[in-house]
Amino acid sequence: MNIFAQWRLRQVINASGKMTALGATAVAPEVAEALARGAQEYVVMDELLAAAGERIARATGAEAAVPTIGAAAGIAIATAACVAGTDLAAIEALPDSLGRPNEVVLPKGHSVHFGASITQMIRLGGGKPVEAGHTNLVTAAHLECAITDRTVALFYCKSHHAVQKGMPGLPEIIAIGRRHGLPVVVDAAAEEDLRRYVSMGADLVIYSGGKAIGGPTSGFICGRRDLVKACAMQYAGVGRAMKVSKEAIAGLLTAIDLYERKDVHAAAQRDKARMEWLVDQLNQIPGLKARLIQDEAGREIYRASVAVLPEAGITAAEMVRRLECSNPAIYTRNHQLNLGIINIDPRPLLPGQEEVILARFREILEEVQA
Repeated sequence: MNIFAQWRLRQVINASGKMTALGATAVAPEVAEALARGAQEYVVMDELLAAAGERIARATGAEAAVPTIGAAAGIAIATAACVAGTDLAAIEALPDSLGRPNEVVLPKGHSVHFGASITQMIRLGGGKPVEAGHTNLVTAAHLECAITDRTVALFYCKSHHAVQKGMPGLPEIIAIGRRHGLPVVVDAAAEEDLRRYVSMGADLVIYSGGKAIGGPTSGFICGRRDLVKACAMQYAGVGRAMKVSKEAIAGLLTAIDLYERKDVHAAAQRDKARMEWLVDQLNQIPGLKARLIQDEAGREIYRASVAVLPEAGITAAEMVRRLECSNPAIYTRNHQLNLGIINIDPRPLLPGQEEVILARFREILEEVQA
């Protein structure tokens, strides 16, 4: 039985993605076992944080790393490190920066809301967000003009939430950071390549442990040794409110072990085949038009994109409402809902759940058209 049913909660089929709102990831049995064992034993937390940092650094190719409770906490902690460094008085004063330089420059198209605001996470770390350029156009000149003697870092968000066109690429931002002697912080929360951004020259890179890696609610920051040391010291300040548990670290490190052995390309191709089957089946239902699409941010993720046509007799928004009110509740990816399009992400689907989704689409249209 679904463990949440005992509290009278509906079963959920997650076709949305590894979304925090739906619990991010259904972890592998090995990760679940690590969580249980970690929760039942004791450890010196400083020693665990150091050992975890070493393991994560090896996985990412970074000089050093530190675990966090999630990517959002990673943004706040990384900001705090850039503002306060290793100065204990400054660390304990945050989010009041005590008049220290605290500006974090980011492209305006990267100032996104992911369930909370990226700029709020920067403020939690004592930073002052400075949005450069425009929502749909940011150039190197915009970034250069936004840099002052109060700037402590440049920030880059690699996410499907961010504007994908008219933004500077990370190599360009890193080059600007180098010219001005500023660290470049990358939010790579849901990214699958754990080495890419460090190898490109980013100074701090933030990942979620509960997204592509398949771990529990967790995350980490990796990058330059001096900056990571400053990140770790924030646990004596604002990071204390974001402390990561021993069981979450045990689960995260186990998930990293599994992830390193995983054939990501083969898994993506299996998911693609599932979605190709679903697209074919959905196209046989009058009122629906489905196609296979690739992830907006260029990741090797293939989703079923379903357009609800006028002849369906129902809007896409009403279709989503009925899917979510079902039991099991079916949650889809709805970033294009205003265009009448529902997307289905295969990654979080358990075996056979695409068949349940297909059946529910059919049932809803039969109810509407009866």
